[in-house]
Amino acid sequence: MEVLELLGRMGPHVVAALTVLVSVLASGHAVLRKRDVRAAVSWVGLIWLVPVLGAVLYLLLGINRIRRRARSLTLRQEHGRFPPGPRPTPLTAQALAEALPAAAHLASLTRVVDAVVQRPLLPGNRVTVLESRTDAYPSMLEAIGAARVSLTLCSYIFDNDMAGRRFVEALGEAVRRGVQVRVLVDALGSRYTWPPITGKLRRAGVRAARFLPTLMPKRLPFMNLRNHRKLMVVDGRVGFTGGMNIRAHFLPGEDGARDLHFRLEGPVVGQLQETFAQDWAFTTGERLTGEAWFPALEPAGPVVARGIPDGPDEDFEHIRWTLLGALASARDTVRIITPYFLPDQGLITALNVAALRGVRVDLLLPERGNLPFVQWASTAQLWQVMRPGCRVFLTAPPFDHAKLMVVDGMWSLLGSANWDPRSLRLNFEFDVECYDAALAQRLEEVVEERISRGRLLTLEEVEQRSLPIRLRDGLARLMSPYL
Repeated sequence: MEVLELLGRMGPHVVAALTVLVSVLASGHAVLRKRDVRAAVSWVGLIWLVPVLGAVLYLLLGINRIRRRARSLTLRQEHGRFPPGPRPTPLTAQALAEALPAAAHLASLTRVVDAVVQRPLLPGNRVTVLESRTDAYPSMLEAIGAARVSLTLCSYIFDNDMAGRRFVEALGEAVRRGVQVRVLVDALGSRYTWPPITGKLRRAGVRAARFLPTLMPKRLPFMNLRNHRKLMVVDGRVGFTGGMNIRAHFLPGEDGARDLHFRLEGPVVGQLQETFAQDWAFTTGERLTGEAWFPALEPAGPVVARGIPDGPDEDFEHIRWTLLGALASARDTVRIITPYFLPDQGLITALNVAALRGVRVDLLLPERGNLPFVQWASTAQLWQVMRPGCRVFLTAPPFDHAKLMVVDGMWSLLGSANWDPRSLRLNFEFDVECYDAALAQRLEEVVEERISRGRLLTLEEVEQRSLPIRLRDGLARLMSPYL
């Protein structure tokens, strides 16, 4: 009885001591780990002003466990990166400047990406621009129909709808022809329709797997470890990448969305296959090696290109650093198409510096987004890039899901990444940088076509939003690191 009374008297003191200890540990972690001083100050203030709850919120939302966990997800190759065997000769920054004098001023960008990505910049590629509502799916299905040896396909979303069933049928026919087929679908993206398409794939004889399968909300942190890449490689020689998932709202006559995709040939296709092979090996344990998957690749065109894998692992912020390098190197023009525009302060500053240097910076955003909360947050920070001189165009419906960047009519970036924290920090992405004036000119035409269908957003229009709308948008912006 005396012991219980003693414990009862000590209870409040123990709770107080534990509260102080937890607050000290949480605030110490924030001070030591947070890169942004403002974030560190905010978290420390919350931890001490709201005891226990503040520390719990920091544990759930403030600690960047994504990068630490993703390191453990990365496949460590026993003999280095894929693929083994002969490699094409890469271009250095100096060699690129000599081969493409018009790109000589972009040599600093080449050096940045060389250092960050540590993958070779490869000459001899061909890149064909595909529009979602005309030739993207037909070109992909035609390539599947021509496959003879191997076929790999990775998609964030692979819906069980009209478009998805067309691909299942084509993939099943390839299997019956003796083609080795591997399909990887993100586990979260596979659940956009029910039942998931993976059942139909397996019944068609296609070997399919889901990336990081999880039942929510038991493993809620893995919401962010999504494979957002869109990759397809046929016979190791023809590749496809871009922004398109496999779903019916990209079909002609549908009202859902429009997008861009790209057909690639040449040595850079090996880098697409390498990225797929690493994801597949992590997911299934099967290593894809040998000539069936990685044949010798001959030059196929004039484009100098490099694949840029990005994710919360050792490829952390590769695309963000590439964007910063491109903005710093631009002399004349920067054209950007993105469906989601939530850049961090560093990217905002880089856009502003480019505009203040006299570079014409054009941003093309959807007038009507598919995620209202994200669009509110985006609108709340547009003034930060418009005041220094960046122009913002709103493209008319249907919703434009394309991702594209063109610099000085010579350098292009295309692929799966958006200008938002989820793409640039939290998910696995894949982009391709390209040096070629003809390709850049074709992509400039894409930009101009979209501008012709859109309208210029003025700073006055942004600033004259009503107070309730501005408050709504501002509150949404507070959540932008998690959108």
